[in-house]
Amino acid sequence: MFGCMTRRIQDYIVERKRCKARLVTKDGRCNIEYGNVQYRSQLHFLADFWTTFVEIRWRFVLFMFCASFSLSWFIFGLLWYWIARSNGDLTWQRPTIHHTPCVANMEGLTEAFLYSFETQTTIGYGGRALTPHCPSAVALLIIQYLLGTIINCFLCGVILCKISLPKKRAKSISFSDMAVISPKNGFLSLSIRVANLRKSLMIGSQIYGKLLRTTYTPEGETIIMDQVSIDFTVDAGKDNLFFVCPLTLYHIIDKSSPFFEMAVDTLHKQEFELVVFFDGTAESTTSACQVRTSFLPQEIMWGYNFLPIISRSKEGKYKVDFSNFSRVEPVATAHCAYCFHNIKGHHHHSIDGQENEGFEVIEINDPPSTDM
Repeated sequence: MFGCMTRRIQDYIVERKRCKARLVTKDGRCNIEYGNVQYRSQLHFLADFWTTFVEIRWRFVLFMFCASFSLSWFIFGLLWYWIARSNGDLTWQRPTIHHTPCVANMEGLTEAFLYSFETQTTIGYGGRALTPHCPSAVALLIIQYLLGTIINCFLCGVILCKISLPKKRAKSISFSDMAVISPKNGFLSLSIRVANLRKSLMIGSQIYGKLLRTTYTPEGETIIMDQVSIDFTVDAGKDNLFFVCPLTLYHIIDKSSPFFEMAVDTLHKQEFELVVFFDGTAESTTSACQVRTSFLPQEIMWGYNFLPIISRSKEGKYKVDFSNFSRVEPVATAHCAYCFHNIKGHHHHSIDGQENEGFEVIEINDPPSTDM
């Protein structure tokens, strides 16, 4: 029991370290921080306030929604109270019988707040009403109505825009947990599987990848995030994909591929990150979206292939079995790309041996020969 718990804790720690080492997480979030940003540069977020409001978290949007309306009602309530006090309409000021108030039935701060609320929300219960004897009250009514309309339109637009963000549609695009390397159509290929969980199509879909790694130039410069383009294709081509069912993406490992120099026992010793991008336009909303995921060397399986997931019933219907979406099976695969292409003298396998401490050398005497 304790051994199982220890193993789970160790797996969790390893997974946490692996997530911190990623630039792009499995769900597409970029793991990057910005430091030493000047104060003036941060003001650009206020200049582009619309994008800032759309990109902030929902908790802050809801807080601003409640705070902006409540604060505007309270501030205008104070202004209405100030107008009523200036005109002598309040109860404690003991107005005369022939006194004409600016707002009828406003006797205190509570009534002023209620009148502000009714004015901005256009409720109008009929108990309190504006009289035409105070020009300042008429001007304040117009200002509050215009400002309330602006707040209402702006916040409703922010909420509607956040609800219809394309990245919500991207949640229904799923990649396989692992990538595999196996022969495909006479080529050694790296394969990744992607699926659209909705029945609505993605129009103009394109898939491509970037290999991120640290390189060193002959001049001694260290490039921390060197990007190498990785081309993916399917059986029908790489442009204008018919994304009605899960697709398997292939990257041919030839001499121009960065995976050409890797082998089965050196792959997991490499330090790189394969980031895969899917760009498309949602058919129902015509909004463009991008889906991202990444694969570390430990998430690439050499000598495996994905299990089939598409079948056809007797009634002629096509069925997709998502239980096999990320499942793989071993297949016969060359040790490295050089072996696959029968290139002599370039077998990139590990030559580091391990000493067997339990090995014991014994002498075997030749048996005596017997003459017949």
